[in-house]
Amino acid sequence: MTSPLQAPVQAVRPEPVTDPPGDRIALVGLEAHGRHGVFESERETGQVFRVDVVLGVDTRPAATSDDLADTVDYGSLARDVLGVVEGEPVDLIETLAQRIADVCLVDPRVGWTEVTVHKPSAPIEATFSDVAITIHRSR
Repeated sequence: MTSPLQAPVQAVRPEPVTDPPGDRIALVGLEAHGRHGVFESERETGQVFRVDVVLGVDTRPAATSDDLADTVDYGSLARDVLGVVEGEPVDLIETLAQRIADVCLVDPRVGWTEVTVHKPSAPIEATFSDVAITIHRSR
């Protein structure tokens, strides 16, 4: 009889995360001043955050009609995203990213979103160029 310690171990590899097929609308490098973070100094002075948003949207209706009403108005979306960053402070950029994703999914034409929040001035005692979190959310 083989003991459990002698049984061969097989690593289970997770499936890689891939973006769904289809059309995408992207807003890259939106900048806003926010007061997010766990430290009092971050809340007092704030810092610049950058946000990248990708939306999964079927753009064929807009391409056919050439009418803004048939697609996501990325100018309006940019204002809404910046409002979240400039709005109520949160401790974690994970929470900030989720709030932005919630705004992106308000439009029923958006099937999924990918949100990246960059915090290039995070209070880290090391040389670095950026701290970022990326989340994927779908309906």
